[in-house]
Amino acid sequence: MDVVIPDLGDFSGVPVSELLVAAGDAVEVGQPLLVLESEKSSMEIPAPTAGTLTELKIAVGDTVSAGDVVAILDAPEPNSAPSVAPSDETRRDTEPDAAAKPGRVVVIGSGPGGYAAAFRAADLGLDVTLIERYETLGGVCLNVGCIPSKALLHAAKVITESREVPGVSFADPEIDLPSLRSWKDSVVQRLTGGLAQMAKGRKVDVITGEARFTGPNTLDVGGDTIEFDHAIVAAGSTAVRLPFVPDDDRVVTSTGALALTDVPKRLLVIGGGIIGLEMACVYDALGADVTVVEMTDRLIPEADDDLVKPLQRRIRKRYAAIHTATSVDAVEAKDDGLHVTMSGRRDGTEVFDRVLVAVGRTPNGGSLGLAAAGVNVDERGFVAVDAQQRTNVPHILAIGDCTPGPMLAHKATAEGHVAAEVAAGIEGAVNDVRVIPSVAYTDPEIAWVGLTERKAQEDALAHEVATFPWTASGRAIALGATGGVTKLIHDPQTGRILGGGAAGPNAGELIAEITLAVEMGAVIEDVALTVHPHPTLSETIGLAAELADGTITDLPNPKAGARKEQA
Repeated sequence: MDVVIPDLGDFSGVPVSELLVAAGDAVEVGQPLLVLESEKSSMEIPAPTAGTLTELKIAVGDTVSAGDVVAILDAPEPNSAPSVAPSDETRRDTEPDAAAKPGRVVVIGSGPGGYAAAFRAADLGLDVTLIERYETLGGVCLNVGCIPSKALLHAAKVITESREVPGVSFADPEIDLPSLRSWKDSVVQRLTGGLAQMAKGRKVDVITGEARFTGPNTLDVGGDTIEFDHAIVAAGSTAVRLPFVPDDDRVVTSTGALALTDVPKRLLVIGGGIIGLEMACVYDALGADVTVVEMTDRLIPEADDDLVKPLQRRIRKRYAAIHTATSVDAVEAKDDGLHVTMSGRRDGTEVFDRVLVAVGRTPNGGSLGLAAAGVNVDERGFVAVDAQQRTNVPHILAIGDCTPGPMLAHKATAEGHVAAEVAAGIEGAVNDVRVIPSVAYTDPEIAWVGLTERKAQEDALAHEVATFPWTASGRAIALGATGGVTKLIHDPQTGRILGGGAAGPNAGELIAEITLAVEMGAVIEDVALTVHPHPTLSETIGLAAELADGTITDLPNPKAGARKEQA
């Protein structure tokens, strides 16, 4: 059997960067054989079937295009019997109902939820059309949100860490904005280019244009009518604009801030939530004098105070000012800057060179003409859905920021998979996740999931909290991150883990373990008895569980007496 380069869109004359196998190797179906890498992205080429490689026809550095034969594979005769019987405990079927005949599926929006839905539907054999209003796929997240912001936050982290290593000193970094901007853009292009290739490889029909419903089974896109059997609305959200803020180039949303046209001397961030504080971290590291104004009495109001405290302690030393319980009442554009009037804990007027408005996002559900299809949209633009992501019109589904709940890319992705499987007629496809984790990629990071301590107190829920301070973590001490903390919240009767969080370097990576614990219904003892590698930050999760379990030895054990009496 010939192994050929599939049609991947713009992949033509692409260099082979790595060979992952050699002639004579036995390979499994889907096993990566080689890596192609262009200026935009990289792509692994998998084995089309199991067998033995008898010949490799390319070497590292060779260039290949669609249709080129890169290897010869000796494949065994097909065997009708499966080698491994499927488990009876799978959550749902993974193949569509052959009798369902779902027909054409249209996905509106190509962000993380939209492309996940489109690709999953295509993998299930559906005829898929993906409609995106912009020229590149990926939505807000990949183009002007999650990805470029994380690239700039990485650069900011490198800058600040270079100034804080004990016993090591560097000259002040030279900030080359065009080069930094170009690198950030290359990160985006690599991912969006990869999406375009995967869409073509999956035979997803991509249409560029604004989609509006004209009926229960029709859409208008640029004057063309598109018919569908199922539609998945994944149109995302838009940054909220304040009515009293002038239309001035010096006033930006997160999209404008990520463009990185320059570094203002005086930057005001309106909104002390995740987006505002992430961009504040970037511009602080680049040299701006940052002021943050938050209307509520705390930063990142959704998170527990003890998780936000390490960040607040750090940025109070670095930023020009942080004003909580303060409202911005007016912004006046003048030649010498933007004159901002505030009230609350901070009263008065200050002048800034740039104002970043980061007060939340509003769903795009109201801009799609969904009423023409009979779909209910509330006054805020949210589309109500059931556990299968179905709207009140069952063959029209909605996911992501258009639906109630946190506006997070990973929520949208999970919902996109469910929506595609429902459209394909997969029995048992349902959105039954218990929790969605949240992460602020600030410096330090903050992450939490499930029940928060504040919510438990407000609702008078029975709970216990185990908090492990990073002052007792060897890894944190070595990193200079002793201000960090890890906490677990559990039911005092059953021991079941209800939520938790972390603050410190890589908290966003640590939260996955706590998320899994909540999702699978783990109890404190499950985590306490799990051997965590030492010395790591992940170890703090196990140590927090040991603290709750009364088996901690890395700190004084408050439950030691009780454990002894029980014994």
